[in-house]
Amino acid sequence: MFTGIIQHVGKVQAARPSGAGLHLRLDLGPLAENLKPGDSIAVNGLCLTAGGVAPPTAEFDVVAESLARSMLGRLRSGDSVNLEPALPAGGRFDGHVVQGHVDGLATVTRTSSAQPWIAEFSAQRDLLDQMVPKGSVAINGVSLTLAGVENDTFRVALIPTTLAKTTLANLAVGETVNIEVDILGKYVRQYLQQMLSGDSPAAPNGLTLEKLQNAGFC
Repeated sequence: MFTGIIQHVGKVQAARPSGAGLHLRLDLGPLAENLKPGDSIAVNGLCLTAGGVAPPTAEFDVVAESLARSMLGRLRSGDSVNLEPALPAGGRFDGHVVQGHVDGLATVTRTSSAQPWIAEFSAQRDLLDQMVPKGSVAINGVSLTLAGVENDTFRVALIPTTLAKTTLANLAVGETVNIEVDILGKYVRQYLQQMLSGDSPAAPNGLTLEKLQNAGFC
């Protein structure tokens, strides 16, 4: 598990096709010092398993499913990436629950250099339906608070610390980013869909106003 608090901005040293996937060699800086093969690192919000480790670098294999759901396949040598090691048991929890499982992609539609620094994104309806204003979202692995959610866009405000410690200061209109919506919202949405459709044992014929009233809701 991760929290969306970026610990280091690393560099891609190499990115080459490997079967249907991708093999990455990254400069992890200080994060490589205590890293062991098999440990997890979130790279631009995607949970990857370290293979060979030779500080300050480590190698990672990205499977086809991860490439299909994220923008990691677009990485090239020299690109910067947001890095976060997995949260240890008892570790400090500062962001929100981030699994490192990218749900989809969004496209930058607007940026503003005025304070506060605002970025706006367009995304597919199924992602937007799982977002609420003041809720949490991970963008390229960075835990952020949603400043607004409209019909086809959402917005976040970025503080100077986030701009200084992540790659988000370099966002450009038209750029694609990885999105992970809040895991709590995913479960609530799925539960309600099951209740409304009648797939839930609690409401085998679907949820109705009459059933809510009989259960004590009014």
